[in-house]
Amino acid sequence: MNAQSGRKEIMEHRLRSIGAERYHDRHPFHHRLHSGQCSPDQVRAWVINRWAYQAAIPMKDAAFLSRCHDPQMRREWRSRIEDHDGDIDGGGGLRRWLKLAEAVGLDPDYVASGRGVLPATQFAVDAYIRYVRDMPLLQAVASSLTELFAPAIHERRIEGLLQHYDFADADSLSYFRKRLTEAPRDVEFGLSWVLQHADTPEKQDAACAALIFKTDVLWAQLDALWGAYVEPGRIPPGAWQPGEGLA
Repeated sequence: MNAQSGRKEIMEHRLRSIGAERYHDRHPFHHRLHSGQCSPDQVRAWVINRWAYQAAIPMKDAAFLSRCHDPQMRREWRSRIEDHDGDIDGGGGLRRWLKLAEAVGLDPDYVASGRGVLPATQFAVDAYIRYVRDMPLLQAVASSLTELFAPAIHERRIEGLLQHYDFADADSLSYFRKRLTEAPRDVEFGLSWVLQHADTPEKQDAACAALIFKTDVLWAQLDALWGAYVEPGRIPPGAWQPGEGLA
């Protein structure tokens, strides 16, 4: 093993260790959701608030592309926008998420409007867009590497939702099934790029800090859900109240 290969292997181990410790699959809300312990309104609150994050993804990727001078990198990255937005005729991830919203009894137009999103959720997703827009490209790419850990949580989610909830079927869970193939493709390029460009200790630390920031963004959203809709159940002004926005 040459020095460069050894450096990349050590760096990849650092990144994967961050996911093992900090990825939001460890959050108690996900354990509650996947084990069937969420009430219908808690599931709806999750769908509404997760929409804010889903809707932010193509915007943060567009912000990234606006700063990228390498045509090859733009070609590699732009599929992420298409994955979520779809095209004129076909649905992308956002439309598949609205199928889930409808399946849990919500009005898709209400969810797509963004009304009722928790303030902390909105702060978190806005911070993510700003981070990708403003930070050096290395950190912007590294912040996307939570996709390393996404397929495992999607698999557990599909299994748990199908087992415990009446709304769950192939159509309502199509977003998660599609991400089982999209996320590994995206992260293959992103991980390779980060490992290639994080070629000094300072850059390696910066890339790891970026991934930690992203795990914090995801964790903060679930903390907000837990506080508003589980314990202590304190819903802030303007956030979704059970009974609103139903189909």
